[in-house]
Amino acid sequence: MEFKHKSVLLEETIESLAIKPDGIYVDGTLGGAGHGYEVCKRLSSKGRFIGIDQDTDAIKAATDKLSVFKDKVQIDIVKSNYHEISDVLISLGVEKVDGILLDIGVSSYQLDNAERGFTYKVDAPLDMRMDKSNPMTAKDIVNGYSEMELFRVIRDYGEDKFAKNIAKHIVKAREKKEIETTGELIEAIRAAIPAKIQAAGGHPAKKTFQAIRIELNKELEVLEDSIDRMIDLLNDGGRLSIITFHSLEDRIVKNKFRDNENPCTCPKNFPVCVCGKKSKGKNVTRKPIVPSEEEIGANKRSKSSKLRSFERRYQ
Repeated sequence: MEFKHKSVLLEETIESLAIKPDGIYVDGTLGGAGHGYEVCKRLSSKGRFIGIDQDTDAIKAATDKLSVFKDKVQIDIVKSNYHEISDVLISLGVEKVDGILLDIGVSSYQLDNAERGFTYKVDAPLDMRMDKSNPMTAKDIVNGYSEMELFRVIRDYGEDKFAKNIAKHIVKAREKKEIETTGELIEAIRAAIPAKIQAAGGHPAKKTFQAIRIELNKELEVLEDSIDRMIDLLNDGGRLSIITFHSLEDRIVKNKFRDNENPCTCPKNFPVCVCGKKSKGKNVTRKPIVPSEEEIGANKRSKSSKLRSFERRYQ
């Protein structure tokens, strides 16, 4: 299957990075290099682009797409997780960069490629791994987690009000037979949600699938643990731009950017700061940038996307 993915908020993201032709830029979620291609187009022969992705299919697709720039720009593509960005840069002899981009979530290719097990639209093996070398799959979570653990995951990461009942029905179903496919999981979920709710809303499995995917790939922990480090890796005036696709991710980015802009922990009634914590820069996007109606019309998957950007400033 050909790696196809339509990059969301493409122009807005490139603009948010304020690209310097001679700068060093990192795409921590390279994917099919939709954003990366536009970054490379704006770099001079002194510029450098570093792409990171944990998906071998994405690495192959991006390497091919960016090959047109091989004689113009220094390009390094690394199989890793953006959580390891510090180690990646050290291995490449890079101390600081001028911009970092993250496009969080699942690519269209991963969703549309049934064998990857991300989609609830076709029956496929329960997988959901973004990194196929990960020994753990969604099947292990569905069959191995306790009812209480499943409830926590579906409640916290899926924000589904039927989380308790869904967890109960998953456990009930797997007592008869191990749940091996997306179709079998959907059956258990459908049994847990009232028919009238299913008829009125979207797909009943959407939130549970999202929750299991986030838990398996540790998406929120990785994001929360990486932002401070990425801001520290930026040169003066460098930008960190992050695209999120649901409220849990966006909340993490919003709070992290706020805390890096104003880290002071002194009580508000203190006349001067005594905690000694200094601002690392400014939140460029007070309100997140969202897709236009035109973009949503052309790409429905862009609907929930939000872009936030932070600019590093040294005092």
